Amino acid sequence: MLLHPNEFRRSSPPPSATVGIAGEVLMVSVGSKALSLRKHKACNLTEDSMMAGEDNSSKWGGRKRSMSRKGEKKRGSFDGDYATKKRSGGVHDEPVKTRKSSNYQGASVPQTSFVRKQVDPETAKYFSEIANVVEGTEIDLEERSAICGNALEETRQKEVELSTDYIISHTLQTLLEGCSVDHLCGFLQSCAKDFPRIAMDRSGSHVAETALRSLAFHLQDNETHSLVEETLTTICQAIVVNPVDVMCDCYGSHVLRSLLCLCKGVPLDASEFHGTKASTVLAERLNFRPSFLDKNSAQHFQHGYPNLLKFLVSEMLNTSRKDIATLQVDQYSSLVLQTALKLLAGQEQELLDIIPILLGCSRKNSVEGNFIESTVVQKLLNLVKETAYSRLMEVILEVAPENLYNELFTKVFRYSLFEMSSHPCGNFVVQALISYARSPDHMELIWEEVGAKFMDLLGMGRSGVVASFIAASQKLHSQEHKCCHALAAAVRLADESPTCIVPRILFLDNYFCSGDKSNWSWPNGVKMHVMGSLILQSVFRLPSEFNQAFITSITSLEADHVLAASRDSGGARVIEAFLTSNASVKQKRKLVVKLRGHFGELSVHPSGSFTVEKCFNASSISLREAIVSELLAVQTELSKTKQGPYLLRKLDIEGFAKRPDQWKSRQASKESAYQEFYYAFGPTASKSSKNDSFLADAHHTSQPAKLKEMRKEIDACLASAADPSLGTQFLAQKGSTKSRKSGLKRPPERAGKHSHKFNKYAMDDDISKSKNRKQRKNKG
Repeated sequence: MLLHPNEFRRSSPPPSATVGIAGEVLMVSVGSKALSLRKHKACNLTEDSMMAGEDNSSKWGGRKRSMSRKGEKKRGSFDGDYATKKRSGGVHDEPVKTRKSSNYQGASVPQTSFVRKQVDPETAKYFSEIANVVEGTEIDLEERSAICGNALEETRQKEVELSTDYIISHTLQTLLEGCSVDHLCGFLQSCAKDFPRIAMDRSGSHVAETALRSLAFHLQDNETHSLVEETLTTICQAIVVNPVDVMCDCYGSHVLRSLLCLCKGVPLDASEFHGTKASTVLAERLNFRPSFLDKNSAQHFQHGYPNLLKFLVSEMLNTSRKDIATLQVDQYSSLVLQTALKLLAGQEQELLDIIPILLGCSRKNSVEGNFIESTVVQKLLNLVKETAYSRLMEVILEVAPENLYNELFTKVFRYSLFEMSSHPCGNFVVQALISYARSPDHMELIWEEVGAKFMDLLGMGRSGVVASFIAASQKLHSQEHKCCHALAAAVRLADESPTCIVPRILFLDNYFCSGDKSNWSWPNGVKMHVMGSLILQSVFRLPSEFNQAFITSITSLEADHVLAASRDSGGARVIEAFLTSNASVKQKRKLVVKLRGHFGELSVHPSGSFTVEKCFNASSISLREAIVSELLAVQTELSKTKQGPYLLRKLDIEGFAKRPDQWKSRQASKESAYQEFYYAFGPTASKSSKNDSFLADAHHTSQPAKLKEMRKEIDACLASAADPSLGTQFLAQKGSTKSRKSGLKRPPERAGKHSHKFNKYAMDDDISKSKNRKQRKNKG
């Protein structure tokens, strides 16, 4: 069959390629009728970086690879990657070579090439007509399911060539999404032996992903639970025959990770298991987000197949023991192994079986309990300097049982921490080692090696190690004072004033790149250092007795520098962290006053509304009135922003505009009510400060959870009190901040819908007092 020369705008192939491409020319010409009605499916399954980089200067090399199909708009022509990619529509597939992140280990594992059969013209025509039916018209769901099921029956014994065909694979995806679970499982069981081959194909990987995603919808159906399990078992048994090929393949790696998630019962597109972005990993470590160990223990995956997951992971590693050197440094197998470890977090026995294999240890030592032998220590220290393995080691340190973590710490990493911290890849492993430290003893040992090296680490751009140590010291309550002192000493000389500390950390790279550090000054128009702002946020979460130098520094900033920091996304978070710290209210208001006259400008800034809210909470009544007055001037513009409506409602801008006196009265009543609850239920150590505002401490991380619930309850009651129809204002005692050790003062009775809650507290208090008096009387 001949094609019009202008139809595909492609010149005739050379004589040597005529035989190899003839089948594809025929296939494209037959299937072209369906192209005009076919919807484009953009399946972007991008490989995300797993580690938290510090800045552009320390990013790990390598460009991102995507599983999205290129050339979607050129579907009428040959495969867009025919001349350049290994998975094009030709007669033979070239052997797939393992992608390595470096040349550390030996040769790659070659994959067996296979002859791809071409789709016969009659079958291609049939699926072209099916595509027009299921994609071009609206049909009933039951009829659609029947059509899809019947069409899948025609794929028997042809699954490989149909799934790997660039055109028909799109139709197969539609059929797998619309068929019943019986036909879906029938298709997968029929092609189970060839599932690895399909998963490693550029087009077939999308078919495999769609089949697994469709299968995931039926996990909660108890009637089909055994059928789905049988299907997954068949697929897993086919994969473990030669798992190295699938794990080290760009497309097969992604399919295999989805299969692991399906066996566990978690969403297939869960980013925390498939691949987490660098910023997300860093935020989780520095903000104490739950680790995978905590997540898996807190969640009960009722619809997964845990035994099948254990079988798949253990058999893959046992079969691949001889190729473990290749798996350790391959970027795609590293992603698979990371997913497996995260899904098995909390299952100590399984982790104790598979982690020694990933470390390259012998089976004998693992059985005896001495997991790491001395002969592999130096090898591991070299491996963690490799991109792929360093990422894998981070996950190992996160999920490893405590006894294995202790052995890794003492045998492998101890006495090498600073050397590893200096390496572009190794420093991420040190960050993980610090972040997942299990006890204060670990922190003391780490401090011995890196505590005196803060200046060197910051100077060489390894500020992530310093940030991780500060966060871990807060979490484990160890080395906090030493940590703050070392950080302050790293950015100033002994005879310098502490006022320079915060500016230099905000512009960390700019300061350390400066030739004359003693004359360094605040740079204008320079973006603040992301890691520097994260370090300061961690510092202000520490108790105030440890970070006094930093409090002095931030409160000594000039007004224009405070405004510049508030306009920067990183600097604004530092100011917010200070305003929610346990510094005194007087120190907080000293900073807030410097922003007076600019609150309206900040409120319409993308992140400025959060800063304005924190400033409002830390302010006195008069200063809150000034903030609200400035926001009232930009009310219209503020209402059009994302956070504007919330801020207008939170600060009651409309109420202030209508009745300023009543607004001030409500603010005084609210402050008084907060103080009453704070002195009754708040931390004992904080009750001695008579000038502290509960509003200023409401978001502090050390506050008990019930205080936040009570604060919401007070807001709800005071919101009802703001209604003029309810008469007098609730809680008439204004500005009373005196501590009442005996309990809450009984509020006046109200007819509001929330008043019974407060009367209940007062009634319980009175009952308790009456009982105590009776007991004392009886004793007398």
